[in-house]
Amino acid sequence: MKGFRASFLDVIADPFYREESECIRYFADALLVVADGKVLEIGNYTDLRPKYADIPITNYSDRLIVSGFIDTHIHFPQTEMIAAYGEQLLEWLSTYTFPTERKFSDRNYAQKISSIFLDELLKNGTTTALVFAAVFPQSVDAFFEEAQSRNLRMIAGKVMMDRNAPDFLTDTAESSYIETKQLIEKWHKCDRLLYAVTPRFAITSTSEQLSNAGKLLAEFPDVYLHTHLSENVKEVEAVAELFPDSKGYLDVYDQAGLVTELSIFAHGVQLTEAEFSRLSEAKAAIAFCPTSNLFLGSGLFKLEKAKSTETPVKVGMGTDVGAGTSFSMLRTASAAYQVAQLRSQKLSAFQALFLATLGGAMALCLEDKLGNFEVGKEADFVVLNLRSTSIMELRNQSFDVSNPLTLAQISDQLFATLIMGDDRAIAATYIMGEIAYSQ
Repeated sequence: MKGFRASFLDVIADPFYREESECIRYFADALLVVADGKVLEIGNYTDLRPKYADIPITNYSDRLIVSGFIDTHIHFPQTEMIAAYGEQLLEWLSTYTFPTERKFSDRNYAQKISSIFLDELLKNGTTTALVFAAVFPQSVDAFFEEAQSRNLRMIAGKVMMDRNAPDFLTDTAESSYIETKQLIEKWHKCDRLLYAVTPRFAITSTSEQLSNAGKLLAEFPDVYLHTHLSENVKEVEAVAELFPDSKGYLDVYDQAGLVTELSIFAHGVQLTEAEFSRLSEAKAAIAFCPTSNLFLGSGLFKLEKAKSTETPVKVGMGTDVGAGTSFSMLRTASAAYQVAQLRSQKLSAFQALFLATLGGAMALCLEDKLGNFEVGKEADFVVLNLRSTSIMELRNQSFDVSNPLTLAQISDQLFATLIMGDDRAIAATYIMGEIAYSQ
């Protein structure tokens, strides 16, 4: 048992649908008590300290602690090709992505990049991610081994891709089924690891392969489905040509049984009204990837449509490295704010924090385990320094547990940190109550 003293901020309900004051919990001076890696209790320090007089306390009196960030869409094999110049989605895949992912047939290489990738996530305060591996099963083994050694809650899967890609990267409908099944049986629910059936996107899968993905979901009903959807206009047009009997892009997946409560679809920039309705009905989720959508020129995600009362869809945020331009969920939140502004919408600091924490947990159906400091949840959290650079020091007033801020002041300082912050604002990252990264 151990304790942490600091200012704490977490999200306990969806601020897109309720008053923010009802959704946000702020302790100016709190004690978080962790036992066996889980939250045992949280409350005002003066109230709880006598009850836990004998436990060791880590003091972060000048920091703000929030729940660990959850990245709902990212590619670990694209780590080394982040910021590749000059193309939109389909050309970018052919020019940069496919040649890079070829290297992951080498297990040792996959292990090396997995280690770099996970260290980078922790450095940026990301404690859980939904991850694309490569087409090679050994890339999944390497990733999960590295995640397991760090005791991380990670979700990943082998790419399924049997057409419209180089021969050196394609599998077959049958081999992808067999290899994915073996990986599920090996890794799903092994320690904190979970598996996602992962067809890259409709363009690179035949109907047979997508049907086999649906078969796997039927055989293993608690595994995830993770793929791309309606990212780019040319992509949507190509899907319509390849699947002339479908009613649209989402329907291609729906016909294969891939639209479920455990399905996470990356991007959704070009979704139709009917597709938003279907995602809402199925309780499926969208990973909103603003830095990637801006970098590849894919368009502006209709966040206000996804979070409407008419067609409410679960939404998490994704960095989508390597089309995304940063591992930082702070930088991603900054881009999300700008996308909303370009659509004449607002994204508040607390709404952005929701998307990066509890909203991501809800998108992954993990809100019983992650997303805030409710008792019994896994103690993955981030220690934020709101004055981590000289300009942020000027912008954000000094505060500590003896100088409580109002909720409005916390909102203001958090917003400035979301807009200007990056990995320098991450003072420390904790996994199950144990320090995993510190500046």
